[in-house]
Amino acid sequence: MKTQIILASGSARRRELMDLMGLEFEVEVSEADEHTDNALSPDELVRVLSCRKAKAVFEKHKDACVIGSDTVVVYDNLVLGKPRDEADARRMLKMLSGKTHTVYTGIAVIREGLELTACDATSVTFTELTDREIDDYIKSGDPMDKAGAYGIQGKGSVLVKGIVGDYFNVMGFPVAETARFLGLVK
Repeated sequence: MKTQIILASGSARRRELMDLMGLEFEVEVSEADEHTDNALSPDELVRVLSCRKAKAVFEKHKDACVIGSDTVVVYDNLVLGKPRDEADARRMLKMLSGKTHTVYTGIAVIREGLELTACDATSVTFTELTDREIDDYIKSGDPMDKAGAYGIQGKGSVLVKGIVGDYFNVMGFPVAETARFLGLVK
């Protein structure tokens, strides 16, 4: 009997990437508390939150393999999550304009007797953005559910001048690490 895989995330991007990996899975959004200790490093933060999300779903599905993930954007030692509102999105995008920041994504895979976590980090450099470009992007609605107020795929792609590291990590899901954890590659 094949083990059921559950993605503990409502992220459309994570679902899309798991589909691209050829995985059969179900989605159950985790209701885990996402408050953390501010003293955690970005690497620790995304690992802790990924694991917490996966564990919350695993508690209800002990016979499944549950995948949790979390992403943050870090610029100048400031952790940027999802914007609270348009003003917060504008603040973040102005901060990142013309600068290089780091995207950290954590992954946790939990099944009976096994708990694996990892973090990947990717450097992203933005183009210099005008106020109008920022306003137009915000009006699109795209930045409102994404860490750092942007998504590298779709409309947000025009904001990015370049990356060093894993593109999929910036989308919010380290595909290669997930495949290793699931035993899809050695």
